[in-house]
This record gives sequence, structure tokens and C-alpha cells, in this order.
Amino acid sequence: MKALTVIKDRFTPLQPAIKAGMDGVRYHEYTPDIRLTHYIFCYWQLTTTAPLQEDFLYRVVADGCMDIFFEADAPCDHYLMGFSTAFTEFPLGRHFNYIGIRFLPTALPLLFNIDAGALTDKVEALSTFLPNVARQLGNIASEKHFLQSVKPSLDQLLLRLLAGINPHPDNRLYEAIDTILRSQGVLFIEKELQTGISPRQLRRLFELYIGDTPKMFSKVVRFQQILHAKPSRQALRRNKLFFDYGYHDQAHFIKEFKRMYGLTPTIALD
Repeated sequence: MKALTVIKDRFTPLQPAIKAGMDGVRYHEYTPDIRLTHYIFCYWQLTTTAPLQEDFLYRVVADGCMDIFFEADAPCDHYLMGFSTAFTEFPLGRHFNYIGIRFLPTALPLLFNIDAGALTDKVEALSTFLPNVARQLGNIASEKHFLQSVKPSLDQLLLRLLAGINPHPDNRLYEAIDTILRSQGVLFIEKELQTGISPRQLRRLFELYIGDTPKMFSKVVRFQQILHAKPSRQALRRNKLFFDYGYHDQAHFIKEFKRMYGLTPTIALD
């Protein structure tokens, strides 16, 4: 548990809010039971409140997490989304009601013995990896369609699953993650991640529990820090900002930001 506290206390994954004026679409996040907060950042719901006039395209940015989600109005549809190195767009149509569980980095692979690397940049059927969880989520979703009413059932399900699991986190992995989070993703991987194991072994741990290399995870952490900082247009134009976050130049910054967000920083952070 102490190892997992490193992430819980230092990392707050951020997804873009639904823009004001987007009539008919709502996104909400709820905190899980306190006994789950070392593993789960939030429950979330993305839903229409009225029929839309046109198809909705939802953008998910790179946030270092893995998610389980399902369509509450179609209880058989459950999905598992892995660590993302880039933004992902989901065409959702004109009516939808998705409920999800956002796991903090390393939590889902640690709890359910899943190889995170097998899911990187992928969305797969939950039943392929966790058929028992998919079945139980289906029972919950078939009865309740709103997150506020689903939340107690999700808490009970996950606490019941956790009761039978005794995770054994590798402290060397979490020492490296702590270094990355403290530096806000701006560090020299080869020099500053000294955890007592070889770079090859550390890379293997990151790929198994995070889904990619320490370098890629650092890039996502750095990107998330920029989202939280919300720099102004003036700050974005100053070269010093790029150097502060470890970018070589403005072009490097824009290219990497656009890869993870899907828009240029001046548009996304406006």
C-alpha cells in the first residue's frame, strides 16, 4: 500500500472538460470509496441529456491511466482501455451513456495480473481479459443507468474483488515512478532513475505495469503537468516555457502536445 501512495499523492490525471455550450452532453467524475483511492482515481460518466443534432466525437487525451468502461444502456458492452501514448477519438453517435472506472497507473495490472503492455494504445473487450468482472459489471449496468446510483454497487464490487487479492508491488518500480512524478516528467532517464536494477529490468517493469517505457511515461507526466498549469498564450509563445518543460524548441513542444491531445496547445489551452 505504501508503494501505491506514491502515485495517489503525486499524480492527478486530467481529461479535457466538455466545453461550455455543448448542449446535451455531460461529463461527471465521482470519488470512489476511500478504501479504493490507492487504486482508482475516479468513476466517470459521459452521457447525453437530450438527443444531439449531429454525431459526437469524444477525445481522450494521454493521462497515464487504464480504464474499464461500459455503455449503461447496453449492459453487454464492456471495454478495457490501456495506457495511451497519444490521444484517442471515439465516435459516439447522437445518444450514449458511458460509465467508467479510471485506474491510477500500475493499479489494474497489479490487482488483476494483466500485462499492461498488451493493451497499450488499444481498447479491447473486457471479457477477453477479465470475464468475471465483465459479468458482474453487466449485472450492475442492467439495473442502474446513472453514476450516482451505480457508485455504491461499483464500490461494493471492487472492494469484494480486492478482498481476495494480495498485491505485491515492486518498490524499485515505485521509486522510479516517484522520481518521475517529483520531476514533473522533466529528467534524464538514464542518469536519474537509479533504483538498483538494470535499465533493461526497469523497462520491463514499466512495460508490465504501466504499459510503456519510463521515457514514455515521463512524457505523459510532463504533458499532464502542462494541462494543469494552463499557460497563457503569451507564456506559450515564450521559448523559456518549452525549455522549462524539457523540450528542445517550440516545434518539439507543439508536435508532442498535439500527439497527446489532438490539438495544438494554443487551441487546446485557450
